[in-house]
Amino acid sequence: MTGPGDRGEPSSVWRARDRRVRRRADYLRIQGHGCRVTSKHFVFLLALRESPGPARLGITVSRKVGTAVVRNRAKRLVREAFQHLPDLVPDGVDLVVIVRSMWTGAKMADVVTEWQGVARVLARQARLVLRDPSAGEGSA
Repeated sequence: MTGPGDRGEPSSVWRARDRRVRRRADYLRIQGHGCRVTSKHFVFLLALRESPGPARLGITVSRKVGTAVVRNRAKRLVREAFQHLPDLVPDGVDLVVIVRSMWTGAKMADVVTEWQGVARVLARQARLVLRDPSAGEGSA
């Protein structure tokens, strides 16, 4: 079973543990040494993976964003947008998305449109991270 924009892999494979940032130490490393790109509703942090492999996604949504229902919807939209834009981040890079706020009635298309607006900047930062892993230090 494959879904739209899921890099051509079965959805169960895409959601495998190697595609998600899971450990607190990884989040701290990415937040401390990653390159930062901001948009109206999101902050994107990019850092080189410690081991080679596919791009990984981490999501942070604080309680300031809203109730559990709102936070879970935000995380779901972020995951779907990441699947919908497979070339957003190259392999070998970790991406943490911090949700700043969610607007009422946000749809997946709205999130994708906002992400496409910063895609060029994300691609440039990802190239910098791949070329020089310490390039993002101090900018976070």
